[in-house]
Amino acid sequence: MELATRAATTSELLIGEYPDAVTELDYGSPWELLVATVLSAQCTDVRVNKVTPGLFERWPLPEDLASATQEDVETMIRSTGMFRQKASLLRAAAAVVASEHDGQAPASLEALVALPGVGRKTAKVVLGEGFGIAAGVTVDTHVRRLARRLGLTRLEDPEKIAADLESLLPQDEWVKFSTRLILHGRRVCSARSPRCDECVLAEVCPRVGV
Repeated sequence: MELATRAATTSELLIGEYPDAVTELDYGSPWELLVATVLSAQCTDVRVNKVTPGLFERWPLPEDLASATQEDVETMIRSTGMFRQKASLLRAAAAVVASEHDGQAPASLEALVALPGVGRKTAKVVLGEGFGIAAGVTVDTHVRRLARRLGLTRLEDPEKIAADLESLLPQDEWVKFSTRLILHGRRVCSARSPRCDECVLAEVCPRVGV
């Protein structure tokens, strides 16, 4: 099957399977989504969603988090792992958002990646889910694995994988394609035991690496 056709069919099948796909992180604003996404590094969304309600209740605004002590933030987010680094980066990012962006998460890729602890992947999530801006395909471990398994890329680097996928899909599908692949990777096409007999993508999947 031609690569462009496989990508289009994959997207169509995923839309049918996950028509209303959204991130599984709970948030009430782009700033809260940014915090939750930073916390999700090396941590499950389920765990992050258990931590963020207390975090946002105690420090609802960026300026509140920026003025919190390192120790207090570490204690609050300890269960998400890498808590010292995450606490430091979140406090630093909060200070910049409070002082340079009127307390609101910025709505541009350049401004977001300039924040401490915010890489392109996090920025794309915030723009796509929080602002509805398709800045690119977000490539996490699930998207990387499934894109390669589906034969949509042969590359390893996340940004190069993103470029491959962006070249195959219309821009208005970039955000939701990422979200749907993530959901599919979690629910059906797992790394250790993919349930190929139940997979909606079986007809287009060359099963690379399976």
